[in-house]
Amino acid sequence: MTSRPTCTRSVVLARRPDGNPVPEDFSLIEEALPALNDGELLLVNEFVSLDAGFRNWMDEDSGDAVLPAMALGAPVMGLVLGTVLESRHRDFEPGTRLMARLAWQEHTVTDATDFLIRLPEPLEADAEHYLGILGDTGLSAFFGLRDIGRPKDGETVLVSAAAGAVGSIAGQLARIMGARAVGISSGPEKLERLKRDLGYDAVIDRRKPLPDQLASACPEGVDVYFDNVGGPMLETVIDHLAEGARVVLCGAVSTYGQAAEGPKNLFQLVTRQAAMSGFLTHTRAEEYPEARAELARWLKEGKLVAPEHRLQGIEQVAQAFCDLFAGRNFGKTLVEL
Repeated sequence: MTSRPTCTRSVVLARRPDGNPVPEDFSLIEEALPALNDGELLLVNEFVSLDAGFRNWMDEDSGDAVLPAMALGAPVMGLVLGTVLESRHRDFEPGTRLMARLAWQEHTVTDATDFLIRLPEPLEADAEHYLGILGDTGLSAFFGLRDIGRPKDGETVLVSAAAGAVGSIAGQLARIMGARAVGISSGPEKLERLKRDLGYDAVIDRRKPLPDQLASACPEGVDVYFDNVGGPMLETVIDHLAEGARVVLCGAVSTYGQAAEGPKNLFQLVTRQAAMSGFLTHTRAEEYPEARAELARWLKEGKLVAPEHRLQGIEQVAQAFCDLFAGRNFGKTLVEL
């Protein structure tokens, strides 16, 4: 077990981002680690997960029922994978491995009142997968498709941000469930990788006009739309829904830190007898073990792959987060500490 450090480094919110984040919105600081109080534990973090959705809580008035707005000068909230180094909490022993919603830090002191998920013993896969394909990103794809999308054999599942952490898994799961998978992304390299590496049946370039591409890739209409983007793209897809379609609202990256542009054609849901529903993965923690076991089985059988963009060192965290919004990454983005 690693000896107890005396200080740690954290990535803090230096200023409120204006639109998409840039590296100057963040600072790297070093500070002393306090002694633990009763009920607290100390984690040494092995990986930081970079997830676009956390941009949603960086604005001053962004607090909601899920999370408070992030404070200036405080460590940025995010998901980490860590091991308990020291504990004064009766429920956590040193050596316990956790996936937790805490902050971008090398070490974290917590009272365990936030979102903490124990990793299974023994592990079903490499530890870092519990932030990706076996973590909230893979589980989001799984729950969204299983419970809301419910694809049937031969149906067409359309996935936006298909090269992202969730989208890269959602398309593969759609095919496992017997559906055609169509992915929306940008750039020839990403579009080729969606077909070659992830098995997408067809791809659409978001930088080109969408209606003709949708008509060509989804000639019978879209039966399930797994939406990670929101905004004008959602509006366009609604016009191409099939009768009885299901729209899965997983994310809305086009609106994070931006003026939200909601679809103006929602009556199409009525005329097409379609349904649209959102969900929060972290509210289903009791279902994680069963879902992870299913995903881990497909991973071992080679039915699923886990594309990953990995960097090294906490110095890379801010840049890696900004790269998400610049569209530079493919699959899950992790920083190994």
